[in-house]
Amino acid sequence: MEPIYLSIQQKETGSRIKSLLRESGYTVRDIQNAMGFENPQAVYKWISGKCLPSLDNFLILSRLLNTSIEDILVIDGDIPRFRIILNYTQRWQESLPRFR
Repeated sequence: MEPIYLSIQQKETGSRIKSLLRESGYTVRDIQNAMGFENPQAVYKWISGKCLPSLDNFLILSRLLNTSIEDILVIDGDIPRFRIILNYTQRWQESLPRFR
């Protein structure tokens, strides 16, 4: 099986979180309270794309929004440059003499 290389698009994921909150009728303060945060900065950082929630917070967010973590994340598929490097490495390894 070939490896799969994915990249989470942080800024776009923040935009998706913001739109999902709006669609669900939640405010930043609602999420702050649900997460038990003392202040809303973490949530603002998520929706601005400056950082991503921890896995625990992604789980809570997905439950609050009644969706899956995968539906929240914006993922860029296979990254071509990694595939090129991988193919080059595999060909190089195959060209080495086999030692037994």
